[in-house]
Amino acid sequence: MQLLRHETAVIRPIKPPFDHDHTLPLSHLDTDRNLLVTLRYLRIYPGSRHNQSDPFHVITAALSAALLPYYPLAGTLRRRPSDHRLELHCRAGDGLPVILAVAGGTLAAGAGDGGDDPSFMDQLAPDPDPGSDPIRPMVLQITRFSCGGFVLGASVHHAICDGFGATLFFSAVAEAARGVGGAGVVDPVWDRSVLLGPRSPPRVEYPIRELLSLDRGFSPYAGSGKRVVKEYLNVEGAWLGRVKEMWYKQSGLKFTTFEALGALIWSSRIKADKLPPNEKVTFAYSISIRNIVNPPLPAGYWGNSCVPMFVHLTAGEVAGQPVWKTAAAIKGSKQHATAEYVASYVDFQELHYDEGINGGRRVSGFTDWRHLGHSAVDFGWGGPTAVVPLSSRLLGSVEPCFFLPGKEGMVKVLVHLEEGVVLGFRGEMDKLRNMENGLLSPI
Repeated sequence: MQLLRHETAVIRPIKPPFDHDHTLPLSHLDTDRNLLVTLRYLRIYPGSRHNQSDPFHVITAALSAALLPYYPLAGTLRRRPSDHRLELHCRAGDGLPVILAVAGGTLAAGAGDGGDDPSFMDQLAPDPDPGSDPIRPMVLQITRFSCGGFVLGASVHHAICDGFGATLFFSAVAEAARGVGGAGVVDPVWDRSVLLGPRSPPRVEYPIRELLSLDRGFSPYAGSGKRVVKEYLNVEGAWLGRVKEMWYKQSGLKFTTFEALGALIWSSRIKADKLPPNEKVTFAYSISIRNIVNPPLPAGYWGNSCVPMFVHLTAGEVAGQPVWKTAAAIKGSKQHATAEYVASYVDFQELHYDEGINGGRRVSGFTDWRHLGHSAVDFGWGGPTAVVPLSSRLLGSVEPCFFLPGKEGMVKVLVHLEEGVVLGFRGEMDKLRNMENGLLSPI
């Protein structure tokens, strides 16, 4: 399928949001070196919907309205000379770039379920130069298909917001597009350096150093140089429920879907990698701190509001122990999610920022997108039928795993793997598929 990019429009707020140029500081969670990546993803809206309006005009007009309160997204990220941390520069006349593209084919209802041409899908979201200076916090692309469907591709720098913060913004855009007067949209809150800044003086009272590594010369996203590919799975919720019930009988522990499925996939990946038994491996994930910090973060806070959590084991432990024990380790790691952990993590960033803070050298990143509200972003054509991550760098991992909204009763999983271990990973998953005669099938 051929794609043609027609123009790039710079969308500005409907009226000037400020009367003088200024700089906004970011929080220490925003500037965490492991989050200095661009998240690229797609929202897919197939054709055959009643609204015949041009999505490019509808969405760009709504963007202009939403950018009035969310004007920092029209600014630029620049490094501060004093310490090289990013900060947000806002100048009069700044705008958010939106690319218009067209494609001649049909956008099927099943698009985004994993069977699409990866190289074509990758063209549906902007791919800015990660080394550019200054950095655009957000760039969008709207691709219209001849069938009437469209794809909204987003490139969002993680320093400006996380998935929850981005969804707050897109929800505001969707409300404006539908002309519902902002019902249900909360006012955005910045105050990042105040709400999530270091203490004075900074102090690390939680044993953070047991979870994080310091290596000034280490780049977590350097990777091995080997090709990384995507592997999609559909996991039947009923099967996973039987697995969790079986583990409860064995361990007396009740596991969430994230804990159980994360353990199953991580175990299969480590076995397929065939690592030395004594090599340290890390399961990394993020946990929301919105209600952990005291006082809780305001509802409209749209900066990064998660901290990374880590499970450190050896490859031999993960490969050799019952999978429920790995799930138990993931469950147990949640005990770190306290207000003091958050404060110490922020203070650790303040004290050791230049020393290469990282989660380890063999990190598998896991993130759960099922409850971020992606599917509720309705510009007037209904919500998207699929959300497709394109990024392969997250949480200090070059092989992240995404849990995505699936069809009713299913969990869709996207796993990034080095090409050479895909067959081994599938073999390990096949063994699990036979547990309780369950269904765990590649898409």
